[in-house]
Amino acid sequence: MGKLGLVFLPMWSAGHLVPMVETAKRLLRLQQEENHFSVTVLLIQSPNPASASTFSPDVQSVASSGLDIRFQDLPPVDPPTDTDGALDFVSLYIQSHKPHVKAALTRSSIPVAALVLDFFATTIVDVADELGVPSYIFYTTAAARLALQLHFPILHDKFPVEFGELEGDVEVPGVPPIPPLSLPTTLMNRKSRGYTWSVFNGKRVLEAKGIIVNTFMELEPGPLEALMEGRCVPGHPTPAIYPVGPVIALEVDADKANSERHECIKWLDGQPRASVLFLCFGSMGSFGAPQVREMALGLERSGHRFLWCLRAPSTGKFRDPVDANLEEVLPEGFLERTGGRGLVWPTWVPQKEILAHEAVGGFVTHCGWNSTLESLWFGVPMLGWPLYAEQHMNAFEMERMLGVAVQLKVDRRGGGYVGAEELERGVRCLMGDSEEGRKVRAKVEEIRLAIKNAIGKGGSSYISLEQLAEDMSKGGASNKY
Repeated sequence: MGKLGLVFLPMWSAGHLVPMVETAKRLLRLQQEENHFSVTVLLIQSPNPASASTFSPDVQSVASSGLDIRFQDLPPVDPPTDTDGALDFVSLYIQSHKPHVKAALTRSSIPVAALVLDFFATTIVDVADELGVPSYIFYTTAAARLALQLHFPILHDKFPVEFGELEGDVEVPGVPPIPPLSLPTTLMNRKSRGYTWSVFNGKRVLEAKGIIVNTFMELEPGPLEALMEGRCVPGHPTPAIYPVGPVIALEVDADKANSERHECIKWLDGQPRASVLFLCFGSMGSFGAPQVREMALGLERSGHRFLWCLRAPSTGKFRDPVDANLEEVLPEGFLERTGGRGLVWPTWVPQKEILAHEAVGGFVTHCGWNSTLESLWFGVPMLGWPLYAEQHMNAFEMERMLGVAVQLKVDRRGGGYVGAEELERGVRCLMGDSEEGRKVRAKVEEIRLAIKNAIGKGGSSYISLEQLAEDMSKGGASNKY
């Protein structure tokens, strides 16, 4: 059999692009002896020019890996102007690339066995169907969130009121009852276009041949079994589910680490083992001055060592944070009073390298799924502070379902506010000698070991990846594109 093409279409942000590219690399390595596949990654230009180069090191790393993987820039498209929130903007922007994706597929010099789409790109399933190419959805977040997405059209019909007004919890197959305020941001306003897209996506995902999920069976058995058994959408066939995670890019960080040791890593070298609390809130997480002051007070009162990546909100139309002016936002004298045990860093930090450092004993996180998986990979217990998107549900899952995090009481109706006393309580609970902290640390260590088994040869994720490769091979046998 000749070579078959796998075409990947990720969203432009690193949190979506990197897991998809890493999965492509795993598929190629799995098939290296047979040399079945050739991978093309279609790159959508970021609508924000300032962040366009953020994933270029990842692209360069793969391009020089020797694997049969290439990147193809899609022609630029004007971003939509009349939009209602982030999901509406992203969905319309990706949809406008339909003709370019179709052109890329039809010009392929080898048969295309599969089109792997970001889960925000469900409208592109139309292109795959038109060309007779099997489509797969890549789900970069938790299986519990996927279960909710597939079940959501049913919930939409069942509850005619706003979810935030429900008195009881929300029932989703395979997931413990979810408090309404733990639901994703896009589901909290029925009148928004983001809500409409959520219903739409829940239906469109079912049209794909398969769904690739960045998780593993030992981490989320309940949601994955519900999905595989078709319980999330009764009466309708569910696509094949492939849990292949955790998919984490470690090679790029290793390259960066070899070039120059970051100042934060040098500082950690001087701290006792498992003594430092790391605070970092993802590529879009930032805080205004009033919240920063509360955070500083909570950290100072806790008495624990900390490394705090502090970013300020952007004033532009995009949500990318900017470097914080520490003198303006921190309480007077804070840096001097905590200088012996704390470091505040106002710009980018190498998160994975920091989580891997033996001095780090806890992680205050926005509960983005990539950050969660990285923390589990390195065996670091978490303190959950969700900010937006599906992070509130991830925080709920990390505490209630998985037992790998202590969850802060976040005032969601008050803009995600956390007071100094609450942060101090959470830090002491996670980093101190509390029973809850001990349980979380033990559970994280248990899962850290399970991860190595899952992705190793014969593990659950390895077997799932093998099945995906086999199914993709079959899909390309009769394709003319």
